[in-house]
Amino acid sequence: MAVFVALGAFLMTLAGGWTAQRVTDRRHLVLGLAGGLMLGVVGMDLLPEALDAAGGKVFGVPAALLLFVAGFLLAHLVERLLAHRQAAHGGAESNGRAPEVGLTAAAAMVGHSAMDGVAIGAAFQVGGGMGLAVAVAVIAHDFADGFNTYTLTALYGNARRKAVIMLVADAVAPVLGAASTLAFTIPERLLGGYLALFGGALLYLAAAEILPEAHHEHPARSTLLCTVAGVGFIWLVVGLAG
Repeated sequence: MAVFVALGAFLMTLAGGWTAQRVTDRRHLVLGLAGGLMLGVVGMDLLPEALDAAGGKVFGVPAALLLFVAGFLLAHLVERLLAHRQAAHGGAESNGRAPEVGLTAAAAMVGHSAMDGVAIGAAFQVGGGMGLAVAVAVIAHDFADGFNTYTLTALYGNARRKAVIMLVADAVAPVLGAASTLAFTIPERLLGGYLALFGGALLYLAAAEILPEAHHEHPARSTLLCTVAGVGFIWLVVGLAG
């Protein structure tokens, strides 16, 4: 049952990526929406789940928050190192971004989608009602995952073919994640730690890259409204799932 339900996440992820491809003439609106979706996913989905699952405190600070900050700093460090390496070899892109950063971010999205599938499978092990509730939340926000995976890969100068490959991988990941729960389960603390680390990296990309790029050439009110709409959409999804 869990694997069958995860197919809905597969289709919704592809729908999100397809939407990101079709609106290239409104790139600033796409990026504004993507930034809002990412902020919403981090603040209303990933971080609350991580705080619940990651365990106690380390020297007075919740372990999830330490990993969240570490994820933010790690994303910043990786981007700076890759950009510096490319510039040193004369291969920097015209927009100053290293394509590897986009691929790394998209790969992290794929990993997150696999964890979504694991969450569906684990919830169905608890009970059918719990499984359906988690599945609804996952399927709804996988549209945002597909949208963001394609946008992140393309934004950093990667070819469309690579962006599509990462999108398909992101769509397949929840199905494989759900199937994996037939054999084993991931300890709750480990899952919570991963969510916190990934949330910090995603916040960095949204705040330091996606949103500044969205407003760079088109500082329009409509771009800001798209960002707010993205956050509101995730809030609606989380509220309905809860």
